[in-house]
Amino acid sequence: MQKHADFAEFTELVPTAAIRTERHGWRAKCLQRLIRLDLPVPQTVALPTETVRAIAAGQMPDTAGIAAIFGPDFLVSVRSSPEKPEWGGPGTVLNVGMNDAVHAQLIESHGKEAADALYLRFVQIYAVNVARLDPDMFHDDPGPKALETALALYRAETDEPFPQSPARQLAEVLRSMARAWEGTTARLLRQAKGAPPEAPLGLVIQRMALGIGPGLSGSGEIQFVDSVTGLPRITGRFRGQSQGRKASEETLYLVHDPRGASLEEADPALFARLVEYGARCREHLREEMQIEFTIESGAPMLIDAVRVRRSGRAAVRIAVTLAEEGIISREDALLRVEPRALTELLHYQVDPRGAQDLLARGIAASPGAATGRIVFTASDAQGSAARDEPCILVRRETVPEDVRGMHAAVAVLTERGGMTSHAAVIARGLGLPCIVGCADLAVNPRDRTVTAPDGRIFREGDVFTVDGTNGTVLAGAAEMLEPALDDGFRTLLRWADNVRDIGIRANADTPDDARTARMFEAEGIGLARTEHMFFDDDRLTLMREMIFADTPNDRRIALERLLPMQRADFTALFEIMAGLPVCIRLFDPPLHEFLPHDREGMRELAEALDRPLSEVTRRCEALREFNPMLGMRGVRLGVTVPEIYDMQARAIFEAAVEAGRRGAPIVPEVMIPLVSAAREVEIVKTRIDAVASAVRTEMKAEFTWRLGVMVETPRAALRAGEIAHHAHFLSFGTNDLTQMTYGLSRDDAGRFMSTYVKQGVYAEDPFHILDVEGVGELLLIGASRGRAARREVTISVCGEHGGNPESIAFCRAAGFDYVSCSPFRVPVARLAAAHFAILAPKPKKRS
Repeated sequence: MQKHADFAEFTELVPTAAIRTERHGWRAKCLQRLIRLDLPVPQTVALPTETVRAIAAGQMPDTAGIAAIFGPDFLVSVRSSPEKPEWGGPGTVLNVGMNDAVHAQLIESHGKEAADALYLRFVQIYAVNVARLDPDMFHDDPGPKALETALALYRAETDEPFPQSPARQLAEVLRSMARAWEGTTARLLRQAKGAPPEAPLGLVIQRMALGIGPGLSGSGEIQFVDSVTGLPRITGRFRGQSQGRKASEETLYLVHDPRGASLEEADPALFARLVEYGARCREHLREEMQIEFTIESGAPMLIDAVRVRRSGRAAVRIAVTLAEEGIISREDALLRVEPRALTELLHYQVDPRGAQDLLARGIAASPGAATGRIVFTASDAQGSAARDEPCILVRRETVPEDVRGMHAAVAVLTERGGMTSHAAVIARGLGLPCIVGCADLAVNPRDRTVTAPDGRIFREGDVFTVDGTNGTVLAGAAEMLEPALDDGFRTLLRWADNVRDIGIRANADTPDDARTARMFEAEGIGLARTEHMFFDDDRLTLMREMIFADTPNDRRIALERLLPMQRADFTALFEIMAGLPVCIRLFDPPLHEFLPHDREGMRELAEALDRPLSEVTRRCEALREFNPMLGMRGVRLGVTVPEIYDMQARAIFEAAVEAGRRGAPIVPEVMIPLVSAAREVEIVKTRIDAVASAVRTEMKAEFTWRLGVMVETPRAALRAGEIAHHAHFLSFGTNDLTQMTYGLSRDDAGRFMSTYVKQGVYAEDPFHILDVEGVGELLLIGASRGRAARREVTISVCGEHGGNPESIAFCRAAGFDYVSCSPFRVPVARLAAAHFAILAPKPKKRS
C-alpha cells in the first residue's frame, strides 16, 4: 500500500489487502475474492472513495507510483467501483498507456491491424470522454488511415499532440471519471437507481488482458443459469480477437450450437476450465455469477465477475437451489428474494425477450399480464366469455355494476383511478391484471374506441396486451411466460412460515377467492365483503325490490328471498376454509350503487318492478347522495334499515351450523363497517344476538361467534377503548381510514398524486404505502386504547395496505395479530413478514 500526501492512497489487490466494499466498492471487493480463490486475475490496483473525491477536487494521487506498480510501457483499464453495482458509474476506459512506443511494440508482436485497432480505440475514448471533444469527429472509421486521421484531428482540436506519457494519460482519465461521477446528471441517474445523492465511488485500475494473439484469443462473458427461469444453462458470448477484427467475423457461440462454431468445440479443455471457474465462484462467493474473461493464445484471464441479473422467478429458483445444496442458509435464501418479486411467479408475465409494441403506460394496479380483445361494457365482457373469447374490459373508470364484467374479463384497463380505486381493489382481489390511471389513452365509450398517444385508433375487438406488473399497454398479442408455482416457490414460502411472527389472512369475497387463498396458504379470511355478492343479475333484481319496498315487512319479504343465496355463499366460504377463521363484513355500500344511473336502465327497472317510470326516477333521485362515501352506508344502514343485517346474520349463523355439521366446527367472525360510536355497536350487537338465539333454537345447534368492528373512521380509532368493550376484534380498514384522514377521494387522487409526490408534499402515495406518521398514528392510538380496555382484543389490518411490505413492518412492530390482503398478495406478505422477523428486533409482547 502506498500513500500520497495525507488525503489519498491506493492499494494493490492481493489476498491480504484491506479491501472493504463500503470504501473501495463492489468491483474491487469482488476482484479480491477472485484472487483469493486463486483464479487468474490481471494485476489490479484499487482507489478508495476518499481518493476519488480528492481527485474530483483537484488533488491527484501519485500516478507515477501507480505506474511503477505495472512497470514500463504498461497498458491498463480503469473501471468504476461504487458500493453497489446497480448504481452504475462512468464507463470503462480501456488501453490507458497506449502511445507510439507501445503501438510499435504491438505491431511487432501482434501485427499492424491489431495494434492500430487498440490505439485507435483508445484515442477515440480519450478524445470524447477525457478531452471532451465532439464525438461525431471520432466515429468508427474502418479505413487504413483511421489511426493517423484520429491523431491528426486530436492535434488540430487541442493544439497539442496526443499525450504520450502513460502517467499523464492515467491522471487525466482518473480526473475525468471522478468529476463525471460528481456531475448533476450522474447524481440524478444514480438517485433514480436508489443510491444516496452523495454516494461514493471507488476506481479500479487493472492491467490489460488484450485477448489477442496467434492462438485462440478473444474476450467474452459466461454465466451458468438462465436469467429468466433460473434453470441451469450456459449463456453468454465470445468474440474472437475482438479488438482486431470486425464484430461479424469474431463472434462464437459458447456451447455446441448447430447454427455455428462454438468455444466448446474450438477448445474443450479451455471451455472446461471456464466452467470450473464458474463452479468455484458459485461455491465460494455463494452466488450465481456472470464472468467476464479474455483468452490470449489459449490462456484465460478473469477480468470481472458480477451477480447474474435475474427475474423474480429466477431469483426464487436460484436462492432455493443454493440453500438446498448447503451453499447458503435458508434465512439467507429468504432474504435474497425481494417479496414483491414473487408477483412474477403468480401470474402470466410478458416475456421480456419477445417483441413489444408499446402503446401507453399507466399505474400498475394489479400484477400479471393477459392478452384479449377489448370490450367497453360489462355485458359485452360476459358475452365474450360465453364465447370463450378472452377479453379486456376497457373503461374510463369502473363502478360496482362492472364487477360481473371484471369476473368475465382477463384484464382491466381504466383511463382514470389510482392504486385504491374500485378497479384496482377488485382486480387485485380477483388476481386480474389491471392498469388504472392510463391517461395516455383516450377512451370513448360511446364510439367504443381507444386513441393512443401516437394517434392510432383501436376499436372494439382489437387485441391488446395488458401488463399489470409494470403498467404497460401493448398493441397485439405479446409472448408470455407461464406462472411458476413450482416446488421452489412452495419451499421458499414454507421456510418463510417457519420464521415469521405475524399472521397472514386473505381478503376473499367469493368461493374462487377463498380457494385461491387456500392455495397460497392464507391463515383464514380477514375480510369477506358481502356487497360484492349482490351484483349478479338474479340477486340485483331482489336487491332493487328490497330498496323499493315501502314497509319494513316488505323489505323483510324481499330479503327472505335473498337469504338462501347468502347462506349458500357463506357455506361455501366456510367449507373451503375448513375451520380456518372467516371474517364476514356486513353490508357496507350506499343503496344507490344498486340502482341504474341512466334513463334506459330506469325504464327497464320500472318494467321489472311493475312501477311507473316517474316513481322509479323519483326514488333513484331521492337515494342519490352528495357524498355517498360519507353518507348512508355501513353501520348507518344497519341502524336505520336493520332488516339487511338481520338477514345477513341469519345467513352467517345457519351456514356456520350447516358447514360445521359436515366438517370442522366453525366460529364465524361478524364485522360491522364504518363504526364511529360505541352505541352503534351496541344497537347492532343486540339485534345480532337475538338472531343468533333464534337460529340456535330453530336448528337445535350450539355455536359461538365473534363480533368485530372495522375501524375506518378517525373517531373510531380515537374511541377504540369504548368500542372494544363490545368487540372481540378491531380490524383497521386503512383504505377508508386513509381517505377520511387526508380528506382525499381514493378514486380521484390519482389525478394529482404524482405531482404531490414529485414536489415532496407526500413522500409516497398514502393509498399505496401506509402513512405511518398520520394514519399510522391513528392505528397506534386505536390499538393502544382498544387493548387497554380489553386486553384480549385481536388487532389487525384488512385494508389494501395489508399486503404492502412496508405496512407489514409497521403492523408487526406495533404487535398486531395479523394482516389481511388480496389472495394474490398473500405470498408477498408471507415472505415480507419473514424478512422482518429475520432482520428486525422482536416486537414487544403484550403486557
